Amino acid sequence: MKDEIIYSNNGKYFIEDVPVDEIEKTFGTPAYVYSKKSIVDSYKSFDDAFKKNTHLICFAVKANPNLAILNILANQGAGFDIVSGGELQRVIAAKGDPKKVVFSGIGKSSKEIELAIHHDILAFNIESEPELYRIQTIAKGMGKIASISIRVNPNVDAKTHPYISTGLKDNKFGVDEQKAIDLYKIANDMDSIAIKGIDCHIGSQITELSPFVDSISMLVGMIEKLKDLGIQISHLDVGGGIGINYNSENPPDFNAYAEAILPLLEKQNLKLIFEPGRAILGKAGVLLTKVEYVKKGPAKNFAIIDAAMNDLMRPSLYNAHHDIINTSKCTAESTTFDVVGPVCETGDFIGKDRNLSLAEGNLLAVVDVGAYGMSMSSNYNSRVRPVELLVDGDKIREIRKRENFSDLIRGESII
Repeated sequence: MKDEIIYSNNGKYFIEDVPVDEIEKTFGTPAYVYSKKSIVDSYKSFDDAFKKNTHLICFAVKANPNLAILNILANQGAGFDIVSGGELQRVIAAKGDPKKVVFSGIGKSSKEIELAIHHDILAFNIESEPELYRIQTIAKGMGKIASISIRVNPNVDAKTHPYISTGLKDNKFGVDEQKAIDLYKIANDMDSIAIKGIDCHIGSQITELSPFVDSISMLVGMIEKLKDLGIQISHLDVGGGIGINYNSENPPDFNAYAEAILPLLEKQNLKLIFEPGRAILGKAGVLLTKVEYVKKGPAKNFAIIDAAMNDLMRPSLYNAHHDIINTSKCTAESTTFDVVGPVCETGDFIGKDRNLSLAEGNLLAVVDVGAYGMSMSSNYNSRVRPVELLVDGDKIREIRKRENFSDLIRGESII
């Protein structure tokens, strides 16, 4: 396997120092399990790669909003990239510092803006002219100054899945270069706005460096134009997007990323801000699931498991690949299976055409699910969402209880 957190020792599988079968016996399945060591190591590796430049790593909360995980990152010194008021409240509940928060997203409501201004966040990443005016109005009414960056859409192809490409001119995010300059001019005359930075995020699961180089080069050129207009930029937010190797991808490591972009900034005295999510958490999680039935047919063989598309949406939504490991001892002959869940959708699959030796009752581990796994889960088909667990050495903690029927119907009533 690749650099997975789950490993085999004398035929027995472990996550850190905890046997996988013991996790299943204690907590059942489906279960999301995270490695604290993997999270901390990834964060430190990213941090170390940019130690030559003043920087702040703002973890993208949407990738995994669990309070325990946010708290781990806050304790490492991380900031946070949020896209909703709820995510800001999660950061605060996890003892994160609001002054290290950048607020992205195209549809910030008035209540969300008020909440963020009240907590003195680091910056709003402005995505439209109406948003800029709304923030000015709200900040003025509160007697406060709101710090802003403007998100530039550089029309750069991130060469990733179209659903997670965000830097092309036909995407809904950000504004083009000329519009951004016009907005900076407007913002510069506002009495309740403080211009702090410039922002760009071109997409997720990017496996080449050239899109980053192209977009950052454009932003540096814009910063020079803004200087000529008397507008000073103090930070450059380059977003997130560095991919991981789910299957056969070969993404750059953090050091290669730093070596590619830092030379572009040698003449600039700028604080760098990053918004990684997947790059920090993706490899840190596995989804444990049990085989309920083995169904063999003339055209397809199916391994029907107790996890489903409501637990892990990425395969159904993006046709994403996640390796699947049978952690149980099995003598069955290897066969090609579609690994599917019990949800009443043909699109309910976790993996297709996988060569596996498995039998009913076997415990499978779906790897690389630390980002956009539990965070995208739902209660479709009235299924309760999984338990979340954190392994730290030989200890395991329940960091989110498995839902029950009362959770499913909370807030509902009959007439």
